[in-house]
Amino acid sequence: MNLQNLVRKNIASLVPYSSARDEFTGEAQVFLDANENPFNEPYNRYPDPLQRKLKQKIAEIKNVTPDKIFLGNGSDEPIDLLIRAFCEPETDNIVTIDPSYGMYQVAANINDVSIRKVPLSANFTLDPMTVLHAVDLHTKLIFLCSPNNPSGNNLSRSAMHHIARHFKGIVVVDEAYIDFSPGNSLLPDLDRHKNLVVLQTFSKAWGMAGIRLGMAFASPEIIGILNKIKYPYNLNILTQEKALEMLENKGQVENWVATLINERNRISAELEKLDQVKTVYPSDANFLLVSVENAGLIYNKLVEKGIIVRDRSKVNLCAGCLRITIGSPEENNLLLEALKNINLA
Repeated sequence: MNLQNLVRKNIASLVPYSSARDEFTGEAQVFLDANENPFNEPYNRYPDPLQRKLKQKIAEIKNVTPDKIFLGNGSDEPIDLLIRAFCEPETDNIVTIDPSYGMYQVAANINDVSIRKVPLSANFTLDPMTVLHAVDLHTKLIFLCSPNNPSGNNLSRSAMHHIARHFKGIVVVDEAYIDFSPGNSLLPDLDRHKNLVVLQTFSKAWGMAGIRLGMAFASPEIIGILNKIKYPYNLNILTQEKALEMLENKGQVENWVATLINERNRISAELEKLDQVKTVYPSDANFLLVSVENAGLIYNKLVEKGIIVRDRSKVNLCAGCLRITIGSPEENNLLLEALKNINLA
């Protein structure tokens, strides 16, 4: 892989915006460089544009160096930036698996980049050769989601490694649900595959979807390109402070994850006892994909009871399927009780 051959020419030659906080780091008594209001500290000051303190803490937990971390407004920001940095509109394309997370297509469409979808097998497994056969000279990125959404299963590690070895562009592995999985993250493989980008998030296991904080891990060269084109202050000070606070509570997060995995197993077993349930697909995530009789009717009946799940019936390979997030034990009990009382006759 030659990174300079992959990046768009206008991005390679771009002179990024330089903010006042880019030009000075460290301690000072008087800040008169950024046209800030001197009152209402600390929120009167622009946040660190490179989130150095937060990255250092994340680096310690994830066992990577800070220069391999990009922090974004959710994982959607690095998804968009990767497409924007490497794909020439109306010329280049990305490859994704199908079904998978819908934002890969949305980000591609926004950037006027075509998308090639490679169907998974009937049981949602990945064939690396089928993915590589979808690639042409204008394919710049391959997006893989593992554990996959909406199917919930881990993709084959050997298949992902095979794709990373043989594809000359960027391979993005979205690990939003990795904390709920018995499988290992691909983070240790960043040095092995210089074209690998691993996405993770604070939205799932860390219980902080509301602060919108996503992580991209990659080589310092790829991270440098993302930093070059991101908006100067893409993460506000409140997000950074809350994340740092939560990173001190890793034990609590581990307890949450253990509870959700136990509940996932319990709910899966209970759902399989219900007459309206056809299949509960194996899950390595914090949700279950469930094939049911008359998914639309069941969905509407649950809505009437104030219980919201996701109807995935229109998604490829998911006809008649509901995606059910694992909630608290109390929420899960309400779901099971409501399902038991739904009459499909």
